[in-house]
Amino acid sequence: MRYPRDLRGHGPAAPDAQWPGGAAVAVQFVINYEEGGENCLLHGDPASEAFLSEIVGAQPWPGKRHWNMESNYEYGARAGFWRLHRMFTERGMPVTVYGVTSAMARSPEQVEAMQDAGWEIASHGLKWIEHKDMDPAEERAVMDEAVRLHVEVTGEAPRGWYTGRCSMNTVDIATEMACFDYVSDDIADDLPYWRHHAGRDQLVIPYTMDCNDMRFATPQGFNSGDQFYTYLKDSFDTLYAEGLAGAPKMMSVGLHCRLAGRPGRAAALARFLDYIAGHDRVWVPRRIDIAEHWAKTHPPRAGLRPSAMDQAAFVEAFGAIYEHSPWIAERAHGLELGPAHDCAAGVASALARVFRTASDAERLGVLGAHPDLAGKLAAAKRLTAESAAEQAGAGLDALTDAERARFTALNDAYKARFGHPFIIAVKGLDKTAILAAFEARIANSPEAEFETACAQVERIARLRLADLFAESA
Repeated sequence: MRYPRDLRGHGPAAPDAQWPGGAAVAVQFVINYEEGGENCLLHGDPASEAFLSEIVGAQPWPGKRHWNMESNYEYGARAGFWRLHRMFTERGMPVTVYGVTSAMARSPEQVEAMQDAGWEIASHGLKWIEHKDMDPAEERAVMDEAVRLHVEVTGEAPRGWYTGRCSMNTVDIATEMACFDYVSDDIADDLPYWRHHAGRDQLVIPYTMDCNDMRFATPQGFNSGDQFYTYLKDSFDTLYAEGLAGAPKMMSVGLHCRLAGRPGRAAALARFLDYIAGHDRVWVPRRIDIAEHWAKTHPPRAGLRPSAMDQAAFVEAFGAIYEHSPWIAERAHGLELGPAHDCAAGVASALARVFRTASDAERLGVLGAHPDLAGKLAAAKRLTAESAAEQAGAGLDALTDAERARFTALNDAYKARFGHPFIIAVKGLDKTAILAAFEARIANSPEAEFETACAQVERIARLRLADLFAESA
């Protein structure tokens, strides 16, 4: 069974973004140009628009036009766009436009102004309508037409894609189209990431639903410009501080001409633009600039992908992690594995779950498969490669005669008392520490020592996987 959602992401140690100029944060502004592409009978749709307007709680009017809704959207094209355009161009801050192609086809002056300003125009789909109920073939056809019309209207193909009102298939289809430098139908991270699908690594640059003026048009959203400004400022301050501490991130800000373009909201946005301009280590790029930087600085890396392995490959890779016990890997492959398991901690968890739920007899068999420390197998060089390296790393291959005799006596006494070899994760320990643990644990009860030994088996497995994945344990 495979679980497709990626709940791991970059993991506990996100990559250093290495933004240009040593920026602590990249603040990226998106202007969504949707006016003229929304649901409307004039556009061949069955009902009026009901989403993201001043009419909170609006419902579609089947078979009817909605004068107030249409004029609300018209405000964005007629007035809001130009206010935002002046605001950004006067400050020399570039933006990315998510352009609905049918809307842009109806707004030639606005498109010309976007291009004259050097703004990036990414595709926001053919129409500003829901894709969730489209089957994959229909959605692919709609997306193909969006790209075709985008070229016709702007003179060049879009390098980025964002549907917004997307389906579960949108990102896969965009990846399969193999024509986008990035896709942004995602709000899952503070940094770009690579997503593998259909044999291709697709760059995903996440977007935002919180630092977004859409919250002026939703219940429990922003009621005033001050709330909008404060939220943007707090988000920026947090990310800027993280960047100064060595973990630079990306901040996306989503804007709509008919929402942030209103005077009372535009004033709050202007304050925020001036606020970030007062900080030295800030990069204000277009999304395509982020895509180019990320592809150059953090290209996709080939690595172990356990969740994509068949059972034979999985056992080949991880069957030796638990000493002479490939059955653990065989069973672990049948668990619900996903992208979160494509790392040392992920595989360790899957293997440990099998080990922990095995019978006591099976777990005892795993304990018994481990070699004695500095024992006869080591002397005969018959250890597994993993055990040999671990014992050598702790100096157990270079004992004095007295030390070897002490280990032999302790091995014999321990096995006579507990029925299995003494097991300890030796990495990071020297022979003195190992002997001290040996002598202390031999006094444990059989029940306590069985659990201690099992915990040490899991620790050994975790360390071995860290080496295999070239990670720190």
